[in-house]
Parts: sequence; C-alpha cells; structure tokens
Amino acid sequence: MTPDQIVRTFVDHYHRRGHRDAPESSLVPPPGDPVLFTTSGMHPLTPYLLGRPHPGGRRLVNVQRCLRTTDLDEVGDRTHLTVFEMLGSWSLGEYDIATSLRWGHELLTAGFGIDPGRLHATVFGGDEQVGPDETALATWTGLGVPVETNGAENWWSNGPTGPCGPDSEIFVWTGDGPPTGTPGTDERWMEVWNHVQMRHHRHPDGRLTPLAMASIDTGMGLERLEMVLRGGRSVFEGAGLSPWVGAVRDRWDLRGADLRVVADHLRSAVVVLGDGVRPGNTGRGYVLRRLIRRALTVLWRDDPARSLTELPLDAYRDTLRRFRQDADAGPLRELLLAEERRFRGLLERGRPLVDRVRARGPLTERDYHWLHDTHGLPRDLVDGLLAEAG
Repeated sequence: MTPDQIVRTFVDHYHRRGHRDAPESSLVPPPGDPVLFTTSGMHPLTPYLLGRPHPGGRRLVNVQRCLRTTDLDEVGDRTHLTVFEMLGSWSLGEYDIATSLRWGHELLTAGFGIDPGRLHATVFGGDEQVGPDETALATWTGLGVPVETNGAENWWSNGPTGPCGPDSEIFVWTGDGPPTGTPGTDERWMEVWNHVQMRHHRHPDGRLTPLAMASIDTGMGLERLEMVLRGGRSVFEGAGLSPWVGAVRDRWDLRGADLRVVADHLRSAVVVLGDGVRPGNTGRGYVLRRLIRRALTVLWRDDPARSLTELPLDAYRDTLRRFRQDADAGPLRELLLAEERRFRGLLERGRPLVDRVRARGPLTERDYHWLHDTHGLPRDLVDGLLAEAG
C-alpha cells in the first residue's frame, strides 16, 4: 500500500464505526500552550479529553503531523523520525479499551493483511497506585495475541502533569523467520500502535485522580506502518523519506546513520518551515536551527564544500504535499540556503576564536559566555568546534 492508501484504509475503518474527522492542527500549538510543538495526535484534543464537548462528536479520527525533540538523539536508527505522521482515533467517553483493541486487531489483520502470528502486545501490569490492566490482558488473550506486562513503559502521559493512563502497545515482528522472544527482549519487535486509556489526572505532587470521563486515544505512526506493510527494514525506505534519501545519496557519499540523519533533518526542517516557523536563537526557531545545523555538520564532516544548493526542489514539493501544507517550495528552499550561509559564516569566524581560547587551557563558563555574548557563538557550536579540533 502507498501512504495515501494506508490513510484511506485507516480512516474508512473508523468512519464505518461512527467516527468523524477531527481537523488536523499545525505543528505550532495555539497561543498559551506550554509546549513548543504538537508532539502527538492527542495533544490538540486535550481539552476534549478533559471533558469539553467536541463539535465533531464523541468518536473521532484523523491524521496529524507531529514533531518530537525527545527522539532527536535516536534519529539515525531505522525507526525514529523527528517529524512524522500519526494516524489517530478517539473515543471521548464512548466505548471501552476492549472495543478499541478488538477494532485495532481487526484493522491490522483484515484491513492491512498483517499475519496475526506476527503480532505481540504489551499491557500495564500495575504499580503502587493503579492495578494491572486486566481488561486489556483478557482482550488480547481472547484474540490469541501474546502479551507482555510492564510497568512505566505502559503508562502514557503528555508531561509530568495532566491526563494520563495505562496503555496497550501493539508490536509487529520485523525479523526474518518466525517470531521469537518478546518486545522487551528482542528489538525486532517494532511498536506500531498505542491504545491509551485516558482515565486519570496526575497532579504536581504525583497524586492521581479520576477524570470526569474515561476516554480512549490511539496513535499509529504512518511511516512505521508503511515499513511493516512493505516488508522493509527501515522507515527511510518508505515513500515519504525516499525522495530525501535518494537526493542526498545521489549527490554525496553518505551511508548508514549519517544518510538517515541528513534526510530526516532536512525533511523535518521543510515541514517546520511550512508551518511558519523561522530559524532563531530561542524556542521553536532554535529547534529548527538545530535541525538544519545538525544536518550541515554531518554533510561538512568529510567535505566542507557541500551545499544544500545541490538538492532539487522536487523533494521539497513532495514533502509539502504529503504533509498537506500550503506553502511554496522555492521560498522555503531560500530560507534553508540563507541559514546555511549564516552557519558557514559563524564557523569561519568561530574557529580562530575557539582556537585562541582553547590554547589557554580547557574552556571555562566565562569563556563560553564571552564567545556567546561578544561574538554570537552559541554553546553547541563552540562544543562542535572543540570536537572538530580534537
């Protein structure tokens, strides 16, 4: 299946079960929201999970673009991405977790054709405040799916406080041969879908109190599901990443994690730019700047002459289309090129300054402040120049 076909199959499955479309949100949350970016499909729906009536009703479905800075250090492996698409379904006080899991199992096996023998589930096994998720355990057992019980790994929250609850994660076997082990013992089990029971509110002191209504929130990464359905070994083989992987690999001798980091960060930067964020030294602008600079740092490691000017506009256009963004590729490309020029200038100005300070001995906090306040060199850039110098 293509990504468009996967989305259509997912949405149609829930339409047939009375769900209505929830509007997709920008990566940039509305004013007053404390987070920098939309990190999950549920984030824009938080007020409704807390009890406010949703104009679309109590059963919802959508596709939401998301960005997670918490995964930045893991990007470069075969499954983690900075920006990705999340397929989501919600029950706002309607059906229970057993119904959600049965519908999910039906979609994966009958709708997407995944062999039931390649599935494994994990459920919450209980802790000092909440007992084990007996309903989810019994549901999976009744469906013939093996189950592993965990603690904190199967408790979902969107931060230290707020709505939270036990979750049940669905894994698919991606290895050669018959499945072995469990998700906790073999990394070839890959998580594709999470079904969360929003039943509690966590307070600053750690206490849990029941929410006014119990809801179900599910989220499934489109790129990971496409990988499973293609029989691939990496999300970077999928239709959404391949234009960037191909464009980078065809022009420069990059392989493995380096290739994946550059492809991910450039694609992610285009999506962030497409939602109106511009490079800066604070907040969202700094996250965008870091993405661009991390990609350029990898590119320039072997050849400082490499430039983003060599990449075609087709990859930009493809990404904007896939993420349903109304932006022109040409101006976004110029913004990336301007950021490249700025970064190159900073490095050229910064190298002799860092070398001069470094010659006196290990850098102190005072040195870092001087380089930043007087010469505009941020700490991560200074650290990069120190690493470059060995």
